[in-house]
Order: sequence, then structure tokens, then C-alpha cells
Amino acid sequence: MNLPSSSFPGGTSVTWLDVYDDAAPDGLRGGSPHVHLASTECYVVAGGRGALHTLDPSGARERTLVPGSVVWFTPGTIHRAVNHGDLRVLVVMGNAGLPEAGDAVMTFPNDVVGDPERYHAAATLPDASEGATARSDAARRRRDLAVEGYLPIRDALLRGDDGPLREFHAAAAELVAGRAASWSRIVTDGPLAQAQRSLQLTTALEYGSAAHLADARVEQGVRSEADLGFGMCGRLRTYDVAARPRPVPIL
Repeated sequence: MNLPSSSFPGGTSVTWLDVYDDAAPDGLRGGSPHVHLASTECYVVAGGRGALHTLDPSGARERTLVPGSVVWFTPGTIHRAVNHGDLRVLVVMGNAGLPEAGDAVMTFPNDVVGDPERYHAAATLPDASEGATARSDAARRRRDLAVEGYLPIRDALLRGDDGPLREFHAAAAELVAGRAASWSRIVTDGPLAQAQRSLQLTTALEYGSAAHLADARVEQGVRSEADLGFGMCGRLRTYDVAARPRPVPIL
């Protein structure tokens, strides 16, 4: 069995998120509505105030976000972070590496989500070499386009019609089908390997073996020192929690 690619709990990732504070066409300040197809996401609110707007088969919901709030949402939940003032969130994402591999689809209008080339063009931001202003403007345009596609789905759910949501789910799954074959390795090397390793350890303890305790260590995530990135919901600062070589003991 392969060892986990990281000892960070649960094969997850952590990211600091400063939620966008400029207004979308509907007047709400915040990020791009989107969905994850295979990963659960968690918000731990560190500062400010805001709301989490979600769409799922049970309907359209709003949850208040204040410091100390912890809320998570499972695959298929369309979510939108709304900033009511200085909203900062620690994001804990399941299946570390999977969202970056394409496990996120923004709620662009149907004609965009249904066309891989148009979707890629709308979702892709300029290279960092083009400067922060160009990237910020592009992030705003794609957020506004995602809101344009989000509002009809929300309005239909408010009328009790989940047809547009189901249509979006189907289109999103078709959009990623070509690249999803590579995702199983991310899960296998991450959360699955951690779970299997934990089972090995509990079995060893059942038989009185504590040999693995000799491998005890402390690790620390390395915070990105680059400029804050432009994510779907706001400005991002990532932490590298990948496995590292063990340090040489000080004698």
C-alpha cells in the first residue's frame, strides 16, 4: 500500500480566503457561485460578516456567517460566498488537489457550461505576468457571468422547480467527464491512503504493537509568500501541507 501523500488530517487542504467585496450585477458583494462534483468543502469563519447562499435539491438557503461559524457543504451544492464586511474564511477542502484538477464548475449560463471551449475561455484568468489589474478584471467578469447563470437556477428552486438545477448538474458532470479518470489517483494517494494507514495502526494496537509511535513528529504547513491569488470566491493564500522528508535529529 502507498503511504499517504500528506499526514495532514483527512487528506484535506487549507486555504485562507478574503472574500471579494465588489458588487455583482444583482448588487450582492462576493464570489462566483460554483459547485464541487466530488469534494466536500468547509468554511471556518475567521473574521468579518457575511452569508453563504446555497442551492441544492431541498431548495435555496442562506446561512449567516460570523466569526466562529463552521459550515460545510457536500458535492452538488451550488454555493456563493456573500461579503457583508471584511469576511475572511479558513477553507478546509476535502480531497486535496482535486478542486485544482477540475472538481469545480461555475454556474455559467447553459450555453457556456455546455460548450467546453467556451467554458474554458470564460473560466481561465490571464497569466500572472499580465498583472493584478488584468487578473482582477477577469475574475470580476467570470464572477458576473456565474451569477448570470446562477439566478435562474435559484429562482426556479424558489418556485419549487428543481429542473434547472438537475440540468446544470448533468451539464457539469459531462463537462468534466474527459478529465475525471485521473482523479481517482488523487483520492487513492490522499484520503484513502490515510484511512488505510489508520486501520493498519489500530490493528497493530489491537495486537499490542506500538512500533509506529517511534515515527512521531510535528509538521508545519508552509504558507505561500506570493501575492494573494484570485480564486472563485475571493483572494487566496494557500498552504503547502504535502509530505516532507523527516528532519535530521539534533544530537
